[in-house]
Amino acid sequence: MLDILNSFDFGSLVTAVVLIVIALLLIRSIRIIPQATAGVVERLGRFHKVLNAGVNLVFPFIDVVRRTIDLREQVVDFQPQSVITEDNLVVSIDTVIYYQVTDSKSATYEINNFVLGIEQLTVTTLRNVVGSLDLESALTSRETINKALRTVLDEATGKWGVRVNRVEIRDIVPPESVRDSMEKQMKAEREKRASILLAEGTKQAAILTAEGNKQADILRAEGSAKAMVLNARADAESQALVADGESQAIQKVFDALSEAAVTDQALAYKYIDQLKDLAQGDANKVWFIPTELSAAASALARAFATKK
Repeated sequence: MLDILNSFDFGSLVTAVVLIVIALLLIRSIRIIPQATAGVVERLGRFHKVLNAGVNLVFPFIDVVRRTIDLREQVVDFQPQSVITEDNLVVSIDTVIYYQVTDSKSATYEINNFVLGIEQLTVTTLRNVVGSLDLESALTSRETINKALRTVLDEATGKWGVRVNRVEIRDIVPPESVRDSMEKQMKAEREKRASILLAEGTKQAAILTAEGNKQADILRAEGSAKAMVLNARADAESQALVADGESQAIQKVFDALSEAAVTDQALAYKYIDQLKDLAQGDANKVWFIPTELSAAASALARAFATKK
């Protein structure tokens, strides 16, 4: 037994114990804080400092990290709240809050639960703001409600170390009876707009049809007028050509008579024969009987009497 005690090295044991204690102290003195997170440290029960992201040293068993706070922007979707409007209608409002912790110390010591505080403050502000509006104004004034909520919340939560970035009204649900009336009204408005559009379309179609018929009539009239002008011009040119031909024929006859000695009987015969050709022409509508016709006829009669 004495041999065992003599062989035991108390110095080595003490060294081992000291090393273990030092290792534990080192482990307890190192605190690693994640990115976008802050740690609130208390020393002997009182606030000491705020640990930032990374490796931090604290006194073990003296300094205690009471709370770690997320510094990123947070989104809180509150339960729909029933609010009474100015015209005594109960509407259900669903809100979404975007907030961010800016002061870890104030968020830890100024209020016990800042998320619950934001929710209750939101409900109170909603009832005050929406309670001063009628249903129609509440349904069409979301931006006004959002602005009022953000102003009140930002002012109240500033001392809590929290900043409200945005407040969104996600939905405003009126009572079921009001929803039915609104649906009927919207349906009537849609039917009214459809009737107006149909009437406008019919009117425009009638106008376009009338304009088309008018243009067609004008084009047909212009075509008929041009055709008549062309026909008249063709008839005039035809008659001019016929008259010119007959004039040339008569001129040739007179030229022949002037060049040869012709008796009165032959001249009268030729004259009467030429009158027959003139009478058959299409351009001769009115006949003018010359005074020489009686003399020609007399000469022709005398010629036949002489032959007998």
